[in-house]
Amino acid sequence: MDFLPVNKSDMQKRGWDQLDFVYVTGDAYVDHPSFGPAIISRVLESHGYKVGIVAQPDWKKADDLLVMGKPRLGFLVSPGNMDSMVNHYSVAKKRRDTDAYTPGGVMGKRPDYACVVYCNYIRSVVKDAVIIAGGIEPSLRRLAHYDYWSDSLKKSCLIDSQADIISYGMGERSIVEIADALNAGLKPEQITFIRGTVFKTKDRSVLGEYIELPSYELLKADKKNYAQSFKIQMQNMDAVTGKALVENYGNVDVVVNPPAYPLTTKEMDEVYELPYMRAWHPSYDKLGGIPAFSEIKFSLCSSRGCFGGCSFCALTFHQGRTIQARSHESIIREAEILASDPDFKGYIHDVGGPTANFRAPSCKKQLKCGVCKDRQCLFPSPCKNLEVSHTDYVELLRKLRKVKGVKKVFVRSGVRFDYVMADKDDTFFRDLVAHHVSGQLKVAPEHVSDRVLHYMGKPQNVVYKAFTKKFYSVTKAVGKEQYLVPYLMSSHPGSTLRDAIILAEYLRDNRLTPEQVQDFYPTPSTASTCMYYTGIDPRDGKEVYVVRSPHEKAMQRALIQYRNPKNYDLVREALLKANRPDLIGAGEKCLIKAPARIHQPVNPPKGKNGKPTGKKNFNKPNKKR
Repeated sequence: MDFLPVNKSDMQKRGWDQLDFVYVTGDAYVDHPSFGPAIISRVLESHGYKVGIVAQPDWKKADDLLVMGKPRLGFLVSPGNMDSMVNHYSVAKKRRDTDAYTPGGVMGKRPDYACVVYCNYIRSVVKDAVIIAGGIEPSLRRLAHYDYWSDSLKKSCLIDSQADIISYGMGERSIVEIADALNAGLKPEQITFIRGTVFKTKDRSVLGEYIELPSYELLKADKKNYAQSFKIQMQNMDAVTGKALVENYGNVDVVVNPPAYPLTTKEMDEVYELPYMRAWHPSYDKLGGIPAFSEIKFSLCSSRGCFGGCSFCALTFHQGRTIQARSHESIIREAEILASDPDFKGYIHDVGGPTANFRAPSCKKQLKCGVCKDRQCLFPSPCKNLEVSHTDYVELLRKLRKVKGVKKVFVRSGVRFDYVMADKDDTFFRDLVAHHVSGQLKVAPEHVSDRVLHYMGKPQNVVYKAFTKKFYSVTKAVGKEQYLVPYLMSSHPGSTLRDAIILAEYLRDNRLTPEQVQDFYPTPSTASTCMYYTGIDPRDGKEVYVVRSPHEKAMQRALIQYRNPKNYDLVREALLKANRPDLIGAGEKCLIKAPARIHQPVNPPKGKNGKPTGKKNFNKPNKKR
């Protein structure tokens, strides 16, 4: 077992003269199943293909790209585990100082819009190259999309990048089918039949059943068309019911095939038990390693997919709503590998996925009939067909606690609290509080205004209140002192200053002082981003208020951190603008004190000429004044 080749010397050690695929990635090379390029390259290797890794190449130098020569079948391109623009910029569009996926955390080792830049870089160096793009960035930019950083509607990544195919979603199925098709001699333009892929065509006769979306020109002409298009996309993200989608760009169509079918438990086990080195490439040791790896080195991925349906999350478009889970046996084998690591201190940092306590599809009919097109499983309230059970997850956690060398197993990835509250059996709740919280449990109510929660696709605040009450009750019962740390979001579409004040009052009443507040960040392929761009909720076509002014955004954020003296002026301005002067003053319900009154001096000291001396030892103000 060894790392995949990164240079000619590595190829020679394996006796390889030529690679089948060169994998170009914007992240440093970490051979671990939490990193997409590691999974895809190891899956291809397991099917007999020779893959080499070119990590973070200088996109201005041909030598970096061809360090292992031209591949036999093609180039694979992934900008990394994050969208490159999210990686590079804060929501205020300020350049970040560090990149956790680069050796030593150094910023600037990948370009902005990395998928487009890398693919065009390859095309300029190897003009006849076959280019397959994949990963989170091209996956969520596979059709026309609003780009927050340029404040514009961009074309499909497939058009701008000059790639031949996009493998969207998690990609294990589609990448092998693409590789097999290329290996069989098919040209990229002939590969139009693979689920989970996006391709270009000028000939619609190659298509079967499809839905035509508004063209790019129509999308640019009217934002209502974009909201309509996005709703259709939302309704066709299921492998069972989804149809092919076609978006026209003048003389060429971009075609999104239906999503790939979810992996079975057996297939998930096979993917996560491939011969990963579970480490960063040793060439990074002297540079300080990869900061992001420390977050996941001693964590376990137990599932993927999410039926939570949060409007601001892109999981529906990438992993889908159908839960796919690994077996207990596979996860325990990985836990034993962790426990044997010399650096392991006895603590498994996390056991979960996008939502830790989702271990099975939300209902039995889902695998046969697909997920509902116009109904969420938990929002606005749990569906009557939702099967709520934590039994399997409880059993898994209990088994992990018994693994030799394991002292503690934490649950730190998201726990969906409304799903917990829908469970009539308290076993998981009690086990979670007693064994799996490291002093603080992070949860994501996001807001407390029911109006804003509606746009977020989150449960009403009464559910979170009930969860909070129960958490502290159970915590007290087991004799522990533990706390909830709520994630909160400001300036989400639909949120007004009045909604921000409701949240501030909640924090006041519950004596909470959030250290960090996340402004809503419009990222590609979320319903919330569609709301932000169009001012329309794509779910029902109704108008929604959108905060666009940086100053109003600052006021909403300041209200959530109203105790910070630096925010005084913004909070006061917001309260006056929202006609809530009752919250300014000395009362116990006030958020801030009234500004100090500046007294004008009464009978100031005067000199012989009758003019004030300028001295500060004024007489006391007249009581009547």
